[in-house]
Amino acid sequence: MRASATEDAAAVYDAGVVPEAPMDAREGGLKPSGEGWFVVNAREAEWVHNEEFGAGVTFEGRPHFAQFGINIQVIWPGQPNGYYHAEDDQEDFLVLSGECLLLIEGQERRLQAWDFVHCPAWTEHVFVGADAPCVVLMVGARPDEEVVYPVSELARRHGAGVERETRSPEEAYAPYPRSERGRPDHARLPWGA
Repeated sequence: MRASATEDAAAVYDAGVVPEAPMDAREGGLKPSGEGWFVVNAREAEWVHNEEFGAGVTFEGRPHFAQFGINIQVIWPGQPNGYYHAEDDQEDFLVLSGECLLLIEGQERRLQAWDFVHCPAWTEHVFVGADAPCVVLMVGARPDEEVVYPVSELARRHGAGVERETRSPEEAYAPYPRSERGRPDHARLPWGA
C-alpha cells in the first residue's frame, strides 16, 4: 500500500532534509517532476491555452500538490475562464491586473486589480474578461472531485454556462477542444514579450 502524500512529506521532514524537486523542460515550459521545493518563474513554467477559455499556468507537476491547487489564469475581453460551476471545497481568487466580471450565485460583480474573492464550498461562480486582458491568481483546496455545472441564464448570456446541468467536467466541456500545452503568444499576455 502506497503512503499518502502527507505521510511521504512527514517522512521527508523526519529525515531532516526536504529535497529540491527536479524540473523537466516540457513542450509548454518547466514542470516539477517529483516531490520537493522548487522555484520557477511564471513566464518559464508550463502553460496551457484554449481559444475559448484563456491561458493558464498551474506550476504543479506529478504528483499534484496534495493540499491545494494554485494557478494564474489570463482571460481576454468577453472570454470566460471556464464554465459556471460549484465545487465541494473552498476557492480563493485575487485579480492581479486588468478587469473582469465575476458571475457568482446569480449575481454579476465587476472586479479590478487587487480585488479578492472568497468562495466557500458549493459557491457557484466563473470569471469573464472585461475591457482588457485580466490576470487572476486562483487557489483552491483539493476537491474530492465533486463539482456541479448548474444551468444559469446569467452565465449563458456571457458564454460561460452549460445548456444542461451536469456533474461531469468531460460532459460540460465536450464541445470544445482540450487545452493545448505550450506557452501562449506572450505578446498577447498583459506583461508583453
